[in-house]
Amino acid sequence: MARKKIREYDSKRLLKEHFKRISGRDLPIKSAQINESTDFNELANKETWLSPSKLVVKPDMLFGKRGKSGLVALNLDYAQVATFVKERLGKEVEMGGCKGPITTFIVEPFIPHNEEFYLNIVSERLGSSLSFSECGGIDIEENWDKVKTIFVPTGATFTSEVCAPLVATLPLEIKAEIEEFIKSVFALFQDLDFTFLEMNPFALVDGKPYPLDMRGELDDTAAFKNFKKWGNIEFPMPFGRVMSPTESFIHGLDEKTSASLKFTVLNPKGRIWTMVAGGGASVIYADTVGDLGYANELGNYAEYSGAPNEEEVLQYARVVIDCATADPDGRKRALVVGGGIANFTDVAATFNGIIRAFKEKESKLKAARMHIYVRRGGPNYQRGLAKMRALGDEIGIPIEVYGPEATMTGICKEAIQCITAAA
Repeated sequence: MARKKIREYDSKRLLKEHFKRISGRDLPIKSAQINESTDFNELANKETWLSPSKLVVKPDMLFGKRGKSGLVALNLDYAQVATFVKERLGKEVEMGGCKGPITTFIVEPFIPHNEEFYLNIVSERLGSSLSFSECGGIDIEENWDKVKTIFVPTGATFTSEVCAPLVATLPLEIKAEIEEFIKSVFALFQDLDFTFLEMNPFALVDGKPYPLDMRGELDDTAAFKNFKKWGNIEFPMPFGRVMSPTESFIHGLDEKTSASLKFTVLNPKGRIWTMVAGGGASVIYADTVGDLGYANELGNYAEYSGAPNEEEVLQYARVVIDCATADPDGRKRALVVGGGIANFTDVAATFNGIIRAFKEKESKLKAARMHIYVRRGGPNYQRGLAKMRALGDEIGIPIEVYGPEATMTGICKEAIQCITAAA
């Protein structure tokens, strides 16, 4: 399961679109999204409720505490919303130590209310945790002792008896309505493969629950069965994170394959680079370099898994090598082509794409004084390692080759010794 954050606009869109199917009742949510491509006149014509309404506008950028940061404007007319957005669109802000431009806003009706409630649902290994409080809003953390939590095991029926501890202290006149709302939201949470859903706060409007602020995460591995339900869903990058062209290229490859291809540049001037098979192994290699005191020399995080075909590996390896060999400065560099022991991936077949990339990039590898360290095990690994040894002799590049008898952390040490040794 991969938890992917989605914008508040999409969380509310999914809630609105599917709440009636789940519960048999309408949830009259209204919201609109504004970004740099938005034409304000066209938006007002499409969403006719915007012009006559008093509105709320705020960034929709996957960060919280917007109200406490002065980024939420209340009770505006549409012209004032346009001014508020234009003054801030593209401007850089700092949130939680991360800096980035504000590119997307959500605008909604201004909903006067007296009470604020909190609801949180989180998917866990053996079920889901549900938390509820009658003291929602921006001060929820200061009132955390008032939050009530229950656990619903996977496959269990979410009955009124199970929900009872959450709503036990509510006044009778609203207890049944909120209980039914929580049960419906939980059913929707499961049906749409949410992994996280939070409403802080939701309010009662004419006696009916209405989410004012909402966050959501989806299990993106469930896209194959939910693409119709989710519609045109977006999984934005975390706030402050902007993809480079090379990262965007790998991201595009990843979206078109059943395999997993991940690539993040950490330090373009780093001298230790990785091209690692397996998600767990890729973390071990990166962490080991950091644990040994050379995180500042780690050029990237990379992972390929799920048996990508030779052409996909070739394109992937080209990108890694181009980044690893950029701007040679005469000092040695190291590329770790690592991995654990594969269960089903044909190691020799996977290596074919990497070997082709090495041959294509021979001159770049030599100019960057690249030393290559290979460690792999799994189906057909002996033939794959033999091909790598032969490649080193063929193109005249130092390639150290190891099987599963060597530790994954051990070749990280060798890579570090390589770049720190005297020229």
